Amino acid sequence: MAILVTGGAGYIGSHTCVELLNAGYDIVVVDNLINSSSESLRRVKELTGKDFEFYPINLLHRQDLESVFRRHHIEAVIHLAGLKAVGESVSLPLRYYQNNISGSIVLCELMQEYGVRNMVFSSSATVYGTSESVPIGEHEPLGATNAYGRTKLMIEEIMRDLHVSDNRWSIALLRYFNPIGAHSSGRLGEDPNGIPNNLMPYITQVAVGKLKELQVYGNDYDTLDGSGVRDYIHVVDLAQGHLKALEKVLASSGVEAYNLGTGQGYSVLEMVAAFERVTGRHVPYRITSRRPGDIGVCYADPTKARRELGWVAQKGIDEMCLDSWRWQVVNPQGYLEENEIAANL
Repeated sequence: MAILVTGGAGYIGSHTCVELLNAGYDIVVVDNLINSSSESLRRVKELTGKDFEFYPINLLHRQDLESVFRRHHIEAVIHLAGLKAVGESVSLPLRYYQNNISGSIVLCELMQEYGVRNMVFSSSATVYGTSESVPIGEHEPLGATNAYGRTKLMIEEIMRDLHVSDNRWSIALLRYFNPIGAHSSGRLGEDPNGIPNNLMPYITQVAVGKLKELQVYGNDYDTLDGSGVRDYIHVVDLAQGHLKALEKVLASSGVEAYNLGTGQGYSVLEMVAAFERVTGRHVPYRITSRRPGDIGVCYADPTKARRELGWVAQKGIDEMCLDSWRWQVVNPQGYLEENEIAANL
């Protein structure tokens, strides 16, 4: 019996694979490597001392994916695969709808065909849209404001309809807030393509001199210092949340949504100050205009995850900053291998 991890070579996926292997699970990984690297999986094997099968395939390629179900006895799926850049989703919505939704439908069809009805789905706090109510609980109205968020919301609805059609399905919808940090070894971390979309890799790349300055989008929000407030969660805490959700779906049926966040909000400028304090590195920044669709304050109410999954985030902001910085220093070119770096000089 194995756990199929789609998108397992990605930032959250690779950390989740480490936690699964360390907990004694057998895993099978599927990832098309569009926005990830197989090097992360090599390092997962290095860190855990355990081997597993990896298939570099696209979920849209049904025959390839079906071969994985034929070769392995899959007990449950942790579904993390998908395109994830909010800005890109606005300019390329059809690509996001085709990849994220169609890929998920192919996956669910094969799960149904092979009798696999246990799933942990990687959703997002973007399904709450522009909710100004904080902390945000799972009962809040849903309404995404961009194509990426809408794909997550639509897939959640598909999962609910699956359970209506067959109540043997057991699904956890994990609504992530803002994952940051890296594995404490410095061997796994976030490796974005181009200029980072997320705050922490942007900060670390400025601190290491790879980028000139951090752009802070807006300083006129109704917050302590005018910059936007978000709920930042360490990626290892997030990965452990997947294990708790997996235990839940293997032991019950139904569809439940869970917020994975700390319940504590930090502003952009507070994050910059915390990073500078714990690393001793200066982070120059420039205030620019707000981004369309951004809201001032967003942080989770994680009570339900604590009550029903027994999960609580353990790592604080200092550890998030230090682990992010260690990853950046040890891996200035991300997962780019030495021979690839030489070839690009």
